[in-house]
Amino acid sequence: MRLQDLSSFPSLRSVPLRLRIKRFLPRSLFGRTLLIVVAPTFIMLAVATYVFFDRHWYTVTQRMTHALSGDIAFIVDLLQKSSNPQSTAEVLDMAVQKMDLTVRFAPGQSLPSAPALRGPIAIMLKHELNRSLSNPYVLDMRYAPETIGIYVGVPEGVYMILSPERRIYTPTTQVFILWMTGSSILLTSVALLFMRNQIRPVRRLAEAADSIGKGREVPWFKIEGASEVRQAGAALLVMRERLKRQITQRTAMLAGVSHDLRTPLTRMKLQIALMGASDGLEELSGDIAEMEEMLNAYLAFARGEEGESAVSFDLKGLLEESVTAARRQNGEIVLNVPSELPMIARRNALKRAIGNLLGNALRYGNRAEVSVLQDENGVSVIIDDDGPGIPPDRREDMFRPFTRLEESRNTATGGVGLGLTIARDIARFHGGDVILEDSSLGGLRARIWIPV
Repeated sequence: MRLQDLSSFPSLRSVPLRLRIKRFLPRSLFGRTLLIVVAPTFIMLAVATYVFFDRHWYTVTQRMTHALSGDIAFIVDLLQKSSNPQSTAEVLDMAVQKMDLTVRFAPGQSLPSAPALRGPIAIMLKHELNRSLSNPYVLDMRYAPETIGIYVGVPEGVYMILSPERRIYTPTTQVFILWMTGSSILLTSVALLFMRNQIRPVRRLAEAADSIGKGREVPWFKIEGASEVRQAGAALLVMRERLKRQITQRTAMLAGVSHDLRTPLTRMKLQIALMGASDGLEELSGDIAEMEEMLNAYLAFARGEEGESAVSFDLKGLLEESVTAARRQNGEIVLNVPSELPMIARRNALKRAIGNLLGNALRYGNRAEVSVLQDENGVSVIIDDDGPGIPPDRREDMFRPFTRLEESRNTATGGVGLGLTIARDIARFHGGDVILEDSSLGGLRARIWIPV
């Protein structure tokens, strides 16, 4: 696409918000269930953490820093008012025993340089010291492990007050975070185990439905899981049996009809043979042969290879057999298959579908090419011919039973009109499809795709 054509794309603003959010949501049932369980847990964790820090932690820390700054201011005032060494010693002893503060005095010294303060606790303590102390001070949170140093300047020197970190720090913060995080991880892990057990029957049900849709047996499938999943599994098995019974009844009915019609046709052929040469007998014999061909085609279409089981085989060998049989129509066929292609399908049914497509290619053209494309999703068998092709608006009509591009009912010029119908029916029975396209040879391309 040219650069100037990019303007034709809708802008992101024109996409509804719901669709934009949906692009980032998981697509699997397990992922969505996990999101339903995990998202509320983490939202609750975030809200609880916010409420804890905003209410409990902030309030408790503020009160503890307020108490520490008040004690420091009280001790400094008492030391300033002490008139003799004995009273000063009593104040220092009271500070250690009653307030858990160690006070030292450095006469004649000045305040050290103030280090940079980091963290909300240091900021809150500084704010409370500003309110309680009238003297200049320096706060050092790096004094020693688990110790806070407060240097208070007085005219005589500097008081160095050491306080344990526990006076302004509450361990409930770590306990709360560890408890919330640990419980969330534990609950999420338990939920994952339960969800995996609940999702596994759904996955097995989807795999069974896919295998049944491709015509494969599912002896490994058993009804399990929640009641809704069991109900769906039971309905799937009942549906499979109903389809089998319906196909069997249809096949038996048409087989009986075919048997009943073949008997008078055989008698007619015998009577014609006994009559000898006569005017119109040759045309009548041709009509009887055409009726037999049409009857065989109808029976084959109704049968649909329902009795065949899926087996493992080499697609290359099947294509070589089909091409060898099709070359008997005196047509030129080029087979391009690089290597062995193992696959699981109904071999005879697939061979019949490919044979129908090859027969159509040689009936309307003189040359055909067969190639194979394989990807992670399936295998495509491509059949090109140099015939007149089919108009694009008529291609889908050609898959209808008994529909022919050539309007006459002469089987010599157009067949019965069931070749493409049977081929698509077989492909779709395997979960694939048959598509008609333009051919590189100038005619028609038939692409039969079978999933792996």
